[in-house]
Amino acid sequence: MLRARGPGPGAPLLRAALGLGRRGRSWQRPQGQDTGVQVHNSLTGRKEPLIVARSDAVSWYSCGPTVYDHAHLGHACSYVRFDIIRRILTRVFGCNVVMAMSITDVDDKIIKRANEMNVTPASLASLFEEEFKQDMAALKVLPPTVYLRVTENIPQVIAFIEGIIAHGHAYSTAAGSVYFDLHARGDKYGKLVNTVPSATAEPGDSDKRHSSDFALWKAAKPQEVFWASPWGDGRPGWHIECSTMASEVFGSHLDIHTGGIDLAFPHHENEIAQSEVFHQCQQWGNYFLHSGHLHVKGTEEKMSKSLKNYITIKDSLQDCRLSGRSLLDSCSHCCFDSIAEPSRGPKGKQDLPLRCDLYGGTTDPVHILHKGLLNRVTQLPFWSKDFLKTFSPDVFRLFCLRTNYRSAIEYSDSTLVEAKHLLLGLTSFVEDARAYVKGQLTCGPVEEDVLWERLTNTKKAVKAALANDFDTPRAVNTILDLVHHANRQLRAVSKEASGPRSPTVFGAIISYVEQFFETVGISLANRQCVSGDSSTVTLRCVVDELVRFRLKVRQYALDTPGAAGEARKRQLQERQPLLEACDTLRQDLITHGINVKDRGSAASTWELLDPRTRHQKPGD
Repeated sequence: MLRARGPGPGAPLLRAALGLGRRGRSWQRPQGQDTGVQVHNSLTGRKEPLIVARSDAVSWYSCGPTVYDHAHLGHACSYVRFDIIRRILTRVFGCNVVMAMSITDVDDKIIKRANEMNVTPASLASLFEEEFKQDMAALKVLPPTVYLRVTENIPQVIAFIEGIIAHGHAYSTAAGSVYFDLHARGDKYGKLVNTVPSATAEPGDSDKRHSSDFALWKAAKPQEVFWASPWGDGRPGWHIECSTMASEVFGSHLDIHTGGIDLAFPHHENEIAQSEVFHQCQQWGNYFLHSGHLHVKGTEEKMSKSLKNYITIKDSLQDCRLSGRSLLDSCSHCCFDSIAEPSRGPKGKQDLPLRCDLYGGTTDPVHILHKGLLNRVTQLPFWSKDFLKTFSPDVFRLFCLRTNYRSAIEYSDSTLVEAKHLLLGLTSFVEDARAYVKGQLTCGPVEEDVLWERLTNTKKAVKAALANDFDTPRAVNTILDLVHHANRQLRAVSKEASGPRSPTVFGAIISYVEQFFETVGISLANRQCVSGDSSTVTLRCVVDELVRFRLKVRQYALDTPGAAGEARKRQLQERQPLLEACDTLRQDLITHGINVKDRGSAASTWELLDPRTRHQKPGD
């Protein structure tokens, strides 16, 4: 079973440890257009009506990746969940979302990894930024309206810091760093976690005034990338980049800000402080939405690189073998502490130059980097699982839909298999119902009035669920209940059914179910895959002809006009090899991803199977 966890003890413990006091200030209900949705706002800890400045331009800022390594399923879960919410806001509630997403392409981790690889931080960040975008596309996550790179906004960051200094909430140091002065912020700080700044002074080796102050500008260290500034050479701190870039696009007010729950403090808290000081406003962001963590089954730990318990979204380099301690030791998520030499065992060390045997033995790290050979594999079992070779993006999306976006979600193969079977069952129902509409499936009398009523009630219940903080588990369960009752009406019979048919109501159910899942990014209509490649069209025509020919053979084998008794039995036995050949052909086609369904003796239909599910049947 899929288990969702409620809010864990982490947040209260964090508040207690930080000296919980009070909210910095009460939340102000925005002026504007009511979307009709209630959302859980982290600023208040309760559901609030989602009111936006303009429904035709809802401003949404999303914290994006720090591009120093591969994205993993923990990242994917958060981005997919918010992609679902974005689609619902757009397609169900009629909002036009303008989304900006940050790309942190200069950072301590990026610099550290680049130095270990002997490449520039820019080249490392560029590689993983592109990989991140490809991963999101593979997961069917809609791209933001605009990506914003930190390195392309350095002058804006400097100007933003100067504005905070001018308002008396930041100070520069002799070393060339700039810090935000939380004591100047006072009790206005702590809107998300209710913390108050610590009065503890920093040790003598720090140039901060107080331990709670955080960096806006970091003075350059030897061998680090830097930019010139009024305070000396350096680079931006982490928090300031998001405040700056969000303000560049959306100005002094923001409708929605999203990210994982781990970003609430200190990152989002510090963003609020910076932005409200710079803009001299009482409320910069109106709604903060936070997604729950993806946990590995049986643990309380979130999936993360630092804990080495994660699964990458996809691997492009399974066959690569690399040598060189510098590459493997640079990996923050590798489960091996050192390189294994065949002659010395897993604890053996070597200090050979980075080497790629796959690409001609080159030792050029830039060449290796841009060939994508960053999986740190050497004479050892491949450690990382290629998720998208096992489960489809639609399966993962359904997995995410079945829990509230704010809940922690437990990952295991069994929960993904459960989602896979559920998706197979939905697809099977849609194809059977479509066959009924086309007259290819015969069944007994249908309770048409009951189905119309259920469909009407389902539509109302689903919209109500989505308006209640995007309650996708309840919406999906409501859809499944409709499918269950409709499927019971499709009782196939071996002989021609008598009485009236009801194709219209099943057509309406098909349309609604497909529309709902298409809204949240899941396709149940593989039959309608269209490609600009003419060879695809040709292949479909060939399969159509093959299925029609097979149907004629079956009909001939089963049709015995004028024969009765022993004569009919003998005739059927003589034609049995034809039926066996038809069955064999059907099984062979399944191995190639084509599923043929015989609708009695009158019709046969076919569908394309996802390669990851072609050996599965609903209920397996």
